[in-house]
Amino acid sequence: MDRTPFDRKSCTKVKNLGNHKIPFDSAFSLAGNPALLQIVSMQTVANQLRSFLQYYAVQLIEHPDQAQLRVAEVGPNRLRFRLILASSDVALLIGRNGFTASAIRSVMKAAADRENVQFSLQIHSHEEEAERAAREDG
Repeated sequence: MDRTPFDRKSCTKVKNLGNHKIPFDSAFSLAGNPALLQIVSMQTVANQLRSFLQYYAVQLIEHPDQAQLRVAEVGPNRLRFRLILASSDVALLIGRNGFTASAIRSVMKAAADRENVQFSLQIHSHEEEAERAAREDG
């Protein structure tokens, strides 16, 4: 009897690979290719961290419609998250003495460490981002 678990959302057979569920048919083709498996893992980790950051940032700021989140893969197993907010929201998200930002980074680090992924989180205002972009262009 086949005891492969089913993914309840898509009702397809899945194979557990660590904490990732990959459709059963593609799991066998990924198992023979560690580089491809690493790419899938990085995308999964990036998506999980992005979702977490989007959810909590929106809960803490006053102008979520002005928030932008940029994610870049800057190296093997290395992600950079750049959160660009309204000037008044930067202070809210960083918190007193940086405790709020530190707590967010700690939770993200715990999730990233499980997959041996390093990340950085930068929190900027739109004005700071424009200055940074001008320095890069000039």
